[in-house]
Amino acid sequence: MREGCYACHSQMIRTLRDEVERYGPYSLAVESQYDRPMLWGSKRTGPDLARVGGKYSDFWHVAHLSNPRDVVPESNMPAYAWLARTPLRMEDLPDHLEAQRELGVPYTAEMVENAARDAYGQAIPDGDFAAGVAERYGEATQVRAFDGVTTQVTEMDALVAYLQILGRLTDAAYQDTAAPEIAPNPEN
Repeated sequence: MREGCYACHSQMIRTLRDEVERYGPYSLAVESQYDRPMLWGSKRTGPDLARVGGKYSDFWHVAHLSNPRDVVPESNMPAYAWLARTPLRMEDLPDHLEAQRELGVPYTAEMVENAARDAYGQAIPDGDFAAGVAERYGEATQVRAFDGVTTQVTEMDALVAYLQILGRLTDAAYQDTAAPEIAPNPEN
């Protein structure tokens, strides 16, 4: 939100045929139920990001964010190379998680308490705090040096980690959601 990515990228695949063919199943409300603020948008200067998680490698994202034209020659996206040089501000992460918790995001008290350590542990897999991340968030949680550097946690780590999780928190869009052939009897 701070960098204004939503001004050119949406995070919502609309029900239009060409969008579904390009990006996959249309977005469902459950996929962004905890997003505050909602960043669905409709602007398409750049591609939709709703399910970009896992589509490209961390290295690709870092290269693209550092100089977009290195990987997409026709891109008009500005470079964000400075993110790799900017340490991630972590001291107020517990406050941010607590605010999200108040809004209904299912963070536990332990997640809030350990937010800064978990951010450090998620981006430095060989560090002292890495094991706690999987304990609190589950074994499927991605723990790695997202920007390729294991000596510090940067804003690039945070943005690449965010991009890599988009569309991967639920598989609801890929489940059969068609109504049953016979409507349920409300009297049963």
